[in-house]
Amino acid sequence: MKIFEINSGNYGSTGNIMLNIAETARLSGYSVKVAYRQSRSVTANEKEEEIQIGNSFYGLTHRIIGEYLGLEGFGSIISTSKLIKEIKNFNPDIIHLHILHGWYLNLPLLFSFLAKYNKKVVWTMHDCWAFTGHCPHFEYVKCNKWQTGCRDCPQYREYPYSRIDTSKFLYKCKRKYFTAIKNLTVVTPSQWLADLIEKSYLQNAKIQVINNGIDLNVFKSVESNFRELNNINENANLILGVAFEWTDKKGIDIFKKLSNDLSDNYKIVLIGTTEETEKDLPQNIIKIRRTSSKDELASIYSSADLFVNPTREETFPTVNMEALACGTPVLTFKTGGSPEIIDKKCGSVVECDDYENLKSEIIRICETKPFLSFDCTDRAKSFDMNDKFKEYVKLYETI
Repeated sequence: MKIFEINSGNYGSTGNIMLNIAETARLSGYSVKVAYRQSRSVTANEKEEEIQIGNSFYGLTHRIIGEYLGLEGFGSIISTSKLIKEIKNFNPDIIHLHILHGWYLNLPLLFSFLAKYNKKVVWTMHDCWAFTGHCPHFEYVKCNKWQTGCRDCPQYREYPYSRIDTSKFLYKCKRKYFTAIKNLTVVTPSQWLADLIEKSYLQNAKIQVINNGIDLNVFKSVESNFRELNNINENANLILGVAFEWTDKKGIDIFKKLSNDLSDNYKIVLIGTTEETEKDLPQNIIKIRRTSSKDELASIYSSADLFVNPTREETFPTVNMEALACGTPVLTFKTGGSPEIIDKKCGSVVECDDYENLKSEIIRICETKPFLSFDCTDRAKSFDMNDKFKEYVKLYETI
């Protein structure tokens, strides 16, 4: 069996997922090629099984088309044509799509080819972009226009940025080209996202949930001197938050309020801050811009009494799984797939934006210690990344 994977990059969470699925399939005896957008983050590649799509000129041109004409997904004709040629030469049995937005593919050209090529297509949807007229997420602005037809988009100036609102046109184009794939299997990392797809124009596709996973050899409960290094009293309740980019969507405003409302017996630590976000953060919050390694991150998770994730839009947050794997219970807003990661033995869920309930749960959990470290790590075993990658290989074999 031969598989051809496509993603917006070979780095970050989705890039690593793509590469690890490919390697797992190769270990099962299958031939796999991966293709991803050429960018500054991508080093020179000499691997025969990896293909870079486009170049900086094509990417910039496509981005200008997307920004000024509102036509993200309508540039990159030459690079998409070259990609199609690579696919034909490889002649795969299955084409596996991941993130397709990001100004690097011509969607009409690619999907017209896929519809005629008549190969099995697997599409892992890491966000909601495939069934909206513009945005990858819409929970924060509470927009459900995607169910009937996008228009008057409240987020057209958000990623992928556009100066004009073309959401109505793009919605129709996506519906036309994406639904033309007859042998389509959609994979989602959460049941929440699968339920949304069943309400979208992609509802006739086969839909399967395969959760994202984490490396349990790295994220595990370890001895930590983090409190000592940061002069945190051993009896203080350490509240931890982690995000790649802290905004109100991720709940940074919630932590600001908590820093004022919780007693001195609580210490908040935020990882992923920047010089800009730190300007508005209270002095009593410990700010860490980035950790030196995943091992250091695991050490901080292990030192925390509670991991709090007041996110307002989420597909299936890796940070929840990482915290559990390090023996730390999780408290989250009922947002996206975030609640699916925990069970009654390892965490708690409150309604999105119910601040008073969130604060009460923090105090209850820290004072009564209802969750055992063992139950947290036991739950994390459900998200062993190696098992998840094998689920993809099993899916390939099934279809």
